[in-house]
Parts: sequence; structure tokens; C-alpha cells
Amino acid sequence: MGPAKRGVRMLGLILVIVLVFASGLYIGSWGVLSPPPKPKVTIAIMPTERAEEIMARAKELEAFLEKRVEADVEIYVPTTYSAVVEALRFGHAQIAFMSAWPAALAHKLAGADIVLAEVREVIIDGEKTAKPFYFSYYVVLKNSSYTSLTDLRGKRVAYTSLISTSGYLFPVARLVELGLIPAPRMGEEADPKQFFSQVFIAGGYRQAWEALRQGYVDVSVIAGDVSETLYNEVLQSTRIIEKQGPIPSHAVVFSKELKEPLRTQFVNAFLELGRPEYRDLMKKLVSAIFVEFKTTSTEEHIAGLSSALEKTGFKFTERI
Repeated sequence: MGPAKRGVRMLGLILVIVLVFASGLYIGSWGVLSPPPKPKVTIAIMPTERAEEIMARAKELEAFLEKRVEADVEIYVPTTYSAVVEALRFGHAQIAFMSAWPAALAHKLAGADIVLAEVREVIIDGEKTAKPFYFSYYVVLKNSSYTSLTDLRGKRVAYTSLISTSGYLFPVARLVELGLIPAPRMGEEADPKQFFSQVFIAGGYRQAWEALRQGYVDVSVIAGDVSETLYNEVLQSTRIIEKQGPIPSHAVVFSKELKEPLRTQFVNAFLELGRPEYRDLMKKLVSAIFVEFKTTSTEEHIAGLSSALEKTGFKFTERI
């Protein structure tokens, strides 16, 4: 083969290589041109029930997202709240659905961003509405003589969970705001036992209500993001003596590792979940009172939460 032919052949090979790269194709192990592999994006969902039950419903959402983003999507459910933060922190997940308190922790420890807030059907002062926030309330039985929190010094209270934003963090922060318990010193946490004689951690709003209804405690808490049935049941038999909030709803958190154009693709896909024909994907998977997502920022969404954490000095109970 002469030099001229070799030159033409080399030029042709160079053109083929250029065209391959320009078209986004690559040569697989069998020498066949094919699209480059899609990046994998893992979404962690904070555990609210058994992981296998959530995962059985997650495939629909995975399929929905993969039609709208240029990535292979995998959803998984870590065993604890803290494990979701760890997954973001060490690159095992790039996106997470989280409640506000763990989301704030993910921002602090993993540098993750809150990009979307969940708008939910909540009840605010007895009125059903759709908001990315809600309130919680201290309640006493209607026939009790208590008219304010001040009357309850030395009495018994039921909270829901030590890691509940609305059922523990904000109600205890309210005690500090009202001067009923002292603000904690550096490195310490506010202690509701400095005001109440007994503090019960009931395990949920239904259990906290039962403890009040049956007389095991003198005051309990209820929140506007519980089911309408439970909310109405509680409010029909109680009086509100204190209100705290607004409390931020659940959020979608993005790791710093998630880059453009995938960030925008996922934001747009999540926003589309608010359309009536797709809303059940989230209702079945994460929140039965889901309405839609709205764009937000870390600073906007957790401003009130940051203030409550500062007042109480609370650290997330599941230690990282």
C-alpha cells in the first residue's frame, strides 16, 4: 500500500473516531458501536415502614424517573434515619427523601442541598390546606382545668418520638421560648423534665392521644400533618393550649455529587409528580397526604427548624 493510500485510510479512521465521539457512541467489548452507559443515580428513602413494603412500590417511581432523566435510577431504603445521612455523606446515594430534621443534618454533615419541599394536605387551625409547612399543638382534655402551659408545671406529658420534629423538637423549643425551662448551656440539651414531672415518649400521635384520653398524662401533642380522621378525633375531645411552628415538611435532598444536567432533569421530573395522574406514585410510596413538590433552598426550608435546634441544643438521637 502506497503512502497516499495509507494517508487516506488513516484520515478515514480519524473521521470515524471523531464521528463516534461526536455522536456519543462508544465501542463495546465486541467492537459494536453502542450508546455510552447511563450514570447510576441512587435515591434513598427514609424508613417509615418495612423496607420490603416500600421497595415493592418503588419500581413504578423508578420507571417514571428513568423515562425523564438520563440515568439508571435505583431506590433503596436504609434501615435507619441516620443511614440515609450516611449514604449521602459517603456517596452511596445522590438523592434522598427526608423529613426536615434529618435533612438539616444531611446539609450540615454531608454538604447536601435541600432543593424541593413537599407540599402536603395539612390542617392548620382546623382548616385543611396544601402547604409545605404545618403546626403542632399542645392539647388537654376538654373537661380539664388547665388553660395554659404554665398551669401544667409538675404534670405529665406525652410526646411522640425523640426524633420527631413536630412531636418533640418544636414543642420543647416552645417551652424554652416561653421561659418555662431554661435554655441549655453549651453542649447540653433542653430537658422538658425541668418543667413536667413525667415525660412519656409514646411512639406516635395515636399513642400520645390514647395516653391523654385514658388519663395516663395531663397534656399531649397533635400535629396538622396526621390523618384528618385522627386530627378531628383528637380536636373534638381536647382544647389547644399552645401552638408551635411553622414546621417544615419533608424535603428532597441532593448530594453535591449530582451534577448538571441531571440535577435539573430530576427537579423537573419531581415537579411533574404533582400532576394528578402521577400523584399516587408518591402517595403510595412516601406520603399519603402528598400534593406536589415546590422548589426551595436549604436556607428557606429549614430556617424555623434551625431556630428550634438552636433553642433546644438537640442533637439527632440516632448518633452519626
